[in-house]
Amino acid sequence: MKFISWNVNGVRAALKKGFSEYFSSQNADFFCIQETKAKKEQVDDKWAKNYYSFWNSAEKPGYSGTAIFSKKEPLEAIYGIGISQHDKEGRVITLKYNDFFLVNVYTPNSQNELKRLSYRKDWDSSFLSYVLNLEKTLPVIICGDLNVAHKEIDLARPKQNIKNPGFSPEEREGFNKIIASGFIDTFREFEIGEGYYSWWSYRARARERNIGWRIDYWCVSHQLKERLRSASIMNEIMGSDHCPVTIELD
Repeated sequence: MKFISWNVNGVRAALKKGFSEYFSSQNADFFCIQETKAKKEQVDDKWAKNYYSFWNSAEKPGYSGTAIFSKKEPLEAIYGIGISQHDKEGRVITLKYNDFFLVNVYTPNSQNELKRLSYRKDWDSSFLSYVLNLEKTLPVIICGDLNVAHKEIDLARPKQNIKNPGFSPEEREGFNKIIASGFIDTFREFEIGEGYYSWWSYRARARERNIGWRIDYWCVSHQLKERLRSASIMNEIMGSDHCPVTIELD
């Protein structure tokens, strides 16, 4: 099974930059997107005609939002994590299948000067509790823009960013807790080197110079480790300030 996740930074904008062609060329079993910035009815999605589609849009127009496109109909689709203060921004969709839950997440950014860090810490705790509760029933596959670089190796300039959103000690500890709970950072099962990033600022030719951050992930329950066949970062794919990240499972 082929899984793709991509923060498209606005699906309508991405469609003007070749998104539908990339989507069609990949023939993925599951294609998860974040930061859709749109409602389903605002998007002509004929390119996904062979897929079941699930959209969770923010109450605020043109903001946040997630979607999943699946070749296989799920047993159930769940929108949000069941906490009203966290479910207004369309940040989570969960699909239930016979042998796993697929959770697509767009984690809140802590914003400049960490103004939203308190909320982010509450989110991280609530989200982890949510997926651990799912895991009591079935293994869980988590994907999306988690808005954190886990370790120094996961961004080009760690020392300059210690107090910046996405690399604060509090956010990194939130990701540490996901790993400590038994989830596997799939990319690091295959690649332990540096220089692999999934997001680049639009400023100062950052992508051209590969001054980036790895903040987009596929994490799976430990029970699924033996089924994991590959994990990759598709940094050659343009159309957003993020690039797609993928895994394959038996």
